[in-house]
Amino acid sequence: MDMCSSCQYNSQALDRLKNQIPDDNLTNSIAEMFKIFGDNTRIRILWTLFDKELCVYDIAKSLGMSQSAISHQLKTLKQGRLIKSRRDGKNAFYSIDDDHVKKIIEQVLIHIEEK
Repeated sequence: MDMCSSCQYNSQALDRLKNQIPDDNLTNSIAEMFKIFGDNTRIRILWTLFDKELCVYDIAKSLGMSQSAISHQLKTLKQGRLIKSRRDGKNAFYSIDDDHVKKIIEQVLIHIEEK
């Protein structure tokens, strides 16, 4: 049975994890991604965007923070490809970039809640 391209890629990634010591570029990229996740405000923003699209104003209001503080964190999340934005007139709306981001958050939550 043929595997879908995404499944095949995941299989190849798992094989690399099991059989190869990663190079510095890969480990640096992974460490940088964990740094992005390593900020309480950014986690709260991701949580807020988990199943909906919001503008900066709504995110700031939801988290009780200033729009400028939220904008600063959104830039970091966008550079890390954890969120995406779309424009509607003068407003930008933000959402989780893809299901991989949701799965990371879900897996960490499951791990934390394990007893």
